[in-house]
Amino acid sequence: MKNLYAPWRDIYTTGTARTNKGDEPQKSCIFCIQIAAHQDEKYFILKRYKHHVVMLNLYPYNAGHLLIVSYEHVPDLVALSETARAELMEISSQCTSVLYKALKADGINVGLNLGKAAGAGVPSHIHLHVLPRFTGDTNFMPTLAETKVISFDLHKIYAQLKEYFV
Repeated sequence: MKNLYAPWRDIYTTGTARTNKGDEPQKSCIFCIQIAAHQDEKYFILKRYKHHVVMLNLYPYNAGHLLIVSYEHVPDLVALSETARAELMEISSQCTSVLYKALKADGINVGLNLGKAAGAGVPSHIHLHVLPRFTGDTNFMPTLAETKVISFDLHKIYAQLKEYFV
């Protein structure tokens, strides 16, 4: 397997340069920063709920790859209240419905990556992925070249989905 060196992702995964290791997590967490900024269009936040926001993933696997992000800076489900966990499931259900309607998805993957070992890009802040799948959305590029081709504009997808999150 080839490696792609991408130091620019440091800002995505930590919210600041790595020199801020001593800061409190909420001050350097990219999700906390984006939620607190209240610049929803800039950060592709589609809707705010009582305990969570729905936003587009800035590094999506497919068009319409959504993240449901808790307002609370906690690493796992156990740290959320029962009410927040219930809301997370209700929002994920709504998101699947939106992706079927708005993007005509053929299937949906829904999942949590809890902890770095499980593949979480931001392991300290719980977020659920809701990923639309389309028949034929896989091709030879990831297999042979370890490269995913993204052929859509996040701004267009945001505008398309926004009307479903009113």
